[in-house]
Amino acid sequence: MKRNLLLVFFVPLIAIASCSFTNRSFESDDKDKLLLDLITYVLERGHYEPKDINDDFSASVYEDFLDVIDPTKRYFLASDIAEFEQYKFQIDDQIHNTEIGFFNLVYDRLMERMAEARTLYGEVLELPFDFNQDESIDVDYEKQPYAQDHKALKERWRKQLKYASIGTYYSKLNLSASEEGESIAPAQAEEASREATRKTLDEFFDFVDDLERKDWFVQYLNTIVDEFDPHTYYFAPEDKERFDVSMSGKFEGIGARLQKKPEGAKIVEIISGGPVWRDQSLEVGDEILKVGQDGEPPVNIVGMRLDDAIKLIKGPKGTKVDLTVRKVDGTVEEVSLVRDVVELEESFAKSATVIKDSHKYGLIHLPKFYVDFDDYSERNAATDVAKEIERLKQEGAEGLVLDLRDNGGGSLKTVVDMAGLFIKDGPVVQVRSSARDKEIYSDRDERVQWDGPLVILVNELSASASEILAAAMQDYKRAIVIGSKQTFGKGTVQNVIPLENIMRSNEYGDLGAIKLTTQKFYRINGGSTQLEGVKSDVVVPDRYSYIDLGERDQQNPLQWDKISPADYEPWNGYIDFESTIARSNARMASHPQIAMIEENALWLKNQQEETRVPLNYEAYKQREAENKERSQYFRSKMKYDSQMTFSSLKYEQELFTKDSVLREKRNRWHQNLAGDVYVEEAINVLEDLKLNNFKKDKLASRMRE
Repeated sequence: MKRNLLLVFFVPLIAIASCSFTNRSFESDDKDKLLLDLITYVLERGHYEPKDINDDFSASVYEDFLDVIDPTKRYFLASDIAEFEQYKFQIDDQIHNTEIGFFNLVYDRLMERMAEARTLYGEVLELPFDFNQDESIDVDYEKQPYAQDHKALKERWRKQLKYASIGTYYSKLNLSASEEGESIAPAQAEEASREATRKTLDEFFDFVDDLERKDWFVQYLNTIVDEFDPHTYYFAPEDKERFDVSMSGKFEGIGARLQKKPEGAKIVEIISGGPVWRDQSLEVGDEILKVGQDGEPPVNIVGMRLDDAIKLIKGPKGTKVDLTVRKVDGTVEEVSLVRDVVELEESFAKSATVIKDSHKYGLIHLPKFYVDFDDYSERNAATDVAKEIERLKQEGAEGLVLDLRDNGGGSLKTVVDMAGLFIKDGPVVQVRSSARDKEIYSDRDERVQWDGPLVILVNELSASASEILAAAMQDYKRAIVIGSKQTFGKGTVQNVIPLENIMRSNEYGDLGAIKLTTQKFYRINGGSTQLEGVKSDVVVPDRYSYIDLGERDQQNPLQWDKISPADYEPWNGYIDFESTIARSNARMASHPQIAMIEENALWLKNQQEETRVPLNYEAYKQREAENKERSQYFRSKMKYDSQMTFSSLKYEQELFTKDSVLREKRNRWHQNLAGDVYVEEAINVLEDLKLNNFKKDKLASRMRE
């Protein structure tokens, strides 16, 4: 699995010799070569653990790049690979000499083979598939050789397209056999399945047609960059903008998600609170045909790349955009909107109260450690969680669950600030650069936002900043961590460096940025979370327990190590921390729902390891029936009701009168929480801490607030 979760640490440009870079010479003014030279320069001088760019490095880049651009081995022939192999041990020399001969050869051949593929898949889909034939396909393409000739390649396409079609064929016949479905003959179902596959491929190649050479070169650059570690990454300018949006949870625009269609850009989602939502002139399904800037002549975006169309539609807060729109009913209208800051509500912290046995507790779900890198005083995860804690206290919460499941990390500063909400003061995390002694990041504010019982929920996808917070609270014995056997295991820190900052002058405009691993972080007890993650106090399996998801399953991860511990004192608010953990483990060991989750996890692992799929309809139908029966078995057995009541906080309930979408989202969230055995156990632990284990002076101080 490649590049997944990340921790971003945005600081001034790392100390590399940027001022002298303009003295370097380039073989040409080609932008691709400039990017290659810049990125190599930064990697060699700034990476935490730079690699030797040698023949072994070259071979890895060679194999990985071919795998990235032709993962199913349905474009290149064995003869192409034989030709490419002249570069297998020369890519390192090309990098050092700022040459891109390997990329040029592969790119040109890929374009040639993709053009041939358009004809090839059309020919394959002209002929009916024989679903009575006894054959199968192995979808573990990595172990398969490249096709020897065009005949073998066409056969590979035939099998892959038959595989893509048999699911549709099965669905249509299965639906017609049901009471609701209309009867359909096998021949009709077969023809419809081929047409569905053709449409999917047509849409895919339309997408490919929108890609430019520079997009493929970015893939090549990132193959090189990925050899250093799985979290170092080159952002093209558009990718950097999307990354900033994902980290801040906001952007300036009209507040609609778009999808490219032949007729224009189709609105597929309207974001609550944005200009489109407020104006109510547009709806999902409307298609934007032209875009004008505040009274200027409109630009036709039909056939335009979606990224280019979005650039025209987005713009600074307060500016006006004129949209020519074909409505769902077919009428064409012009709609003028004033752009604004749009916040992606799903990116931010949210909270709920939960009632159990007449006691009220609070739960905060944090999807990421978000931050506005341009202005930390703007909305960020730490200040938002502090606000939610204060609201929960006002509503009488007696304990707090912080849900960090699936939280892939974010800003280091926000996690340090957030840890300070739960402790008086002291170290939170240790950070070490390759050329420096360790630094200790501490909470220096003696105020404690929440001094009550605390539980943190994690899983295999809790990474980076999530692991820092969980580890710190675990080391302080401030919280009990419930979740997977271990978290993701990402113990590295990245800086995001705009490449144009390295040059005094630049004729190419925005060169993008590189997210570079420059440090490793360590727990305050001295151990690294790299590869090992955080081990939960109460281990609870989930359905992904046996699937390879962690840092240890990534390509080229840095290794685990440890340093000296920081000076810290465990929190003294609990009477018997260990007894609470022991009771929780005992409950989970005997909980029938947990045994079912474990059984489901093992079944999912077996399903993932089965790579051979029958292309004979009867065999496929039997396989699907067995899988459906097993899936329904788990679905019925895993339905659960904790009998706890979840509610939105008062401030949010007031918003529901104006935002029915938000109300529906919260209702679905509360229903999921009520059926979540992990949340139920978190509340049990809070109850245990509050009634039996929480020091009376702490509880008394909270009751006086």
